[in-house]
Amino acid sequence: MKKILTIAASDSGGGAGIQADIKTITILNGYAMSAVTALTAQNTLGVQAVHPVPTECVQQQIEAVCSDIGADAVKTGMLLNAETISTVSRQLRQQNIPLVVIDPVMRSTSGDTLLEENAVEALRQELLPLATMVTPNLDEASTLAGMTVDSIETMQEAARSIHGMGPQYVLIKGGHLSRECTDVLFDGEGFTEFTAPRVDSDNTHGTGCTLSAAIATLLAQGLQATQAVQAAKDFLTDAVRNGLPLGKGHGPTNPFARVARDAHLQRCTTSLMEAFNKLEAAKIGNLIPEIQSNFGYALPGAETATDVVAFPGRIIRFGNTIKHLAAPAPGSSQHIAKIILTSMRYFSTYRAAMNICWTPQLIDTCRAIGLTVDSFDRRLEPADVKEREGSTLEWGTQQVLSKSSTPPDVIYDEGDVGKEPVSRVLGTDPIDVADKIIKIAKEISQTC
Repeated sequence: MKKILTIAASDSGGGAGIQADIKTITILNGYAMSAVTALTAQNTLGVQAVHPVPTECVQQQIEAVCSDIGADAVKTGMLLNAETISTVSRQLRQQNIPLVVIDPVMRSTSGDTLLEENAVEALRQELLPLATMVTPNLDEASTLAGMTVDSIETMQEAARSIHGMGPQYVLIKGGHLSRECTDVLFDGEGFTEFTAPRVDSDNTHGTGCTLSAAIATLLAQGLQATQAVQAAKDFLTDAVRNGLPLGKGHGPTNPFARVARDAHLQRCTTSLMEAFNKLEAAKIGNLIPEIQSNFGYALPGAETATDVVAFPGRIIRFGNTIKHLAAPAPGSSQHIAKIILTSMRYFSTYRAAMNICWTPQLIDTCRAIGLTVDSFDRRLEPADVKEREGSTLEWGTQQVLSKSSTPPDVIYDEGDVGKEPVSRVLGTDPIDVADKIIKIAKEISQTC
């Protein structure tokens, strides 16, 4: 386990600073240590008070950690004043820590000043030359480079200027650009851009701390700079997308989101396998269509196909029963994912679906056993939708659900030229779907 030292201020609200760093480092399987530079009284609304830790105590904290435990990487956050910057810089040189990530914190999310104006020059001259990577946002890059940074072009210009101050890598964060969130990494020779969709959230307190702590941890674990930035950005996107609506202002990001996602994926996989085993034992092979089947289950709040667990290679008929070719995995079926994601836009609890065959008898059977049934007509599909591969299922499911007050159990279509008729069974979870399919299969077998 790599040892990561964070040198930053304490956030009494728990959303940023030392608290955010420790959460992030720990979740990414690092061992977190700390040297506190200031005590702040703050919450989601802002910073009410700042009490600097004496520089002698900051030095003693760093020496205590490094002389005994050692550090594979360090990240710095809020340093507040020139005296603390000088102390930290001197300690980084003396302790010879191999990886140093500098988050040049100057203002809080709520706009409070966290770095004294006369400390900026100390940051430039003493700390930046020691940095493996520095991670300013647009405002911080503007201050460091002495220019307005508000576009990709000016981000690149500022990165060159800041790189000349000594850091090996400069990552300028574009989270405040009006368009997509694009960060620019400069290695002294070329630029790499990292773009992610903007997450519309007020819960962004601690984003810079989370990102820099993640980068430091991932660099210590052996990732190259571009790999570490991409992985850290993905981690942060999850943390912001699942931010915590706490307090009355800017709520904190949620570094635990990655752990929660992994736990949900495991539960989805387990539930799908339990449901599949029930279907296999019930011998429902006669319900598998010629195009074969798939069975999917989405995470709560799923947004993309990677949030839907399904069976790779589909489910096949094997005599009178079924078999799968591989264990369920995220992103394994675009088709079933589109049905489920569309369903969740209208009925968020309906997170599972499986496609089975269509016959008039099957639809009559569904109605006879009390299942609700609805349908769409592929022949009415707009030409531009037909031209987009895989768009039919999303369009058809939307046609049904947009006019439904309650979610149907079964949505079917009677096919089109070159398209096999198919039924889709929806449910809240895989067991719910499997139970409906087993009821259909039993009723059909009794009437045949």
